[in-house]
Amino acid sequence: MNSLKIFNMKRFYKFNSSVRLLVIFALLGWTSCKVESLKPPAEATKDVSGNWVVIAATRNGTDLTSIVDFSQFKLSFSQGKYTLINKLPFLVSQNGTYSLDDPQYPFQISFTPTGSKAVSTAFTYPIVNGVRQLTLTFSPGCPNNTYVYTFQKAN
Repeated sequence: MNSLKIFNMKRFYKFNSSVRLLVIFALLGWTSCKVESLKPPAEATKDVSGNWVVIAATRNGTDLTSIVDFSQFKLSFSQGKYTLINKLPFLVSQNGTYSLDDPQYPFQISFTPTGSKAVSTAFTYPIVNGVRQLTLTFSPGCPNNTYVYTFQKAN
């Protein structure tokens, strides 16, 4: 009988050790499977400040750079205001203020000439060949004419 008790005790300890190991592994597995909430880094606000020069211009798909001298025309952005330097046909004809529809992911830019209503237009801000560009698509006056001006920051 004594040997049966010893056999049962050994079996009990063996079973108890197995249960302990199983519980430990279950706890380790349960605590290691946490769902991590990863937040992507915040997108930087788009900074358009500075002087921009036209590097490409089209009207209804026709290149205008060989017809019109855009070399003196500049669009200057500074502290929420814009200035047209050596004016050419553009979306607005007076200096004023500007705003982006979303500072981090802009798709439109609004120009508000001094004393006039705001005018919005499509806006892209790509990096092409390592250089930031600003592209505006607009129709000043006649809706049948669509202009696309591509700007690059002046040095």
